[in-house]
Amino acid sequence: MNKNSRRNIRIAPSILSANFLKLGEDIDMINNSNADMFHIDVMDGLFVPNISFGTPILGAVHKLAKKPLDVHLMIEIPERYIEVLHDHGADWISVHYETGAHLNRTINHIKELGMKAGVVLNPHSPVSLLAEIINDVDYVLLMSVNPGFGGQKFIPATLRKIRELRAFIDAKNINVLIEVDGGINQSNAGEVADAGADILVAGSAVFNAVNPIEAIDRMKGLL
Repeated sequence: MNKNSRRNIRIAPSILSANFLKLGEDIDMINNSNADMFHIDVMDGLFVPNISFGTPILGAVHKLAKKPLDVHLMIEIPERYIEVLHDHGADWISVHYETGAHLNRTINHIKELGMKAGVVLNPHSPVSLLAEIINDVDYVLLMSVNPGFGGQKFIPATLRKIRELRAFIDAKNINVLIEVDGGINQSNAGEVADAGADILVAGSAVFNAVNPIEAIDRMKGLL
């Protein structure tokens, strides 16, 4: 993909990798960068083996953020929390297919509240699972690591999965974005974008970079 075509790629820095002793400064940095949204991982220690943060942090980020808040729910029974997350500033909410006993109802609830609704697939879950829900969502989030922890290595087989999902969406001629989360950095962002991704979630590749703003620009293909 050439530099001009990659200008449409969106970058969503993951707050999970931010410095929580200087969270306000990190939020201001993202506000002043070419990043497109904030990615916020909510983990319950049950669906994934880690606990992150909940509505107090989301609300605090919302007060300072000048860009949309993309909330990824790695929790059991996500439908319990849709309204409270909306009230604390969520603009986008994605829920895992693997937790969705009533996935269609949850997706519709998210959209009824005026938010973008997404469905998430873990690395082992095939794209074919989306057949009955793809027409109802605004985006699909493909996990390119096993969820629960930041700083993991990108799973190469995800590239095939992105291409498969891109072909599936294009064949149906629907407006559904592809988001990819896990192990995204300056070295592989172009390849992930070439495979068909629209939104790249990046955590440590942004917040641990010597120059985070430049790192964002490089992943967007601006440099």
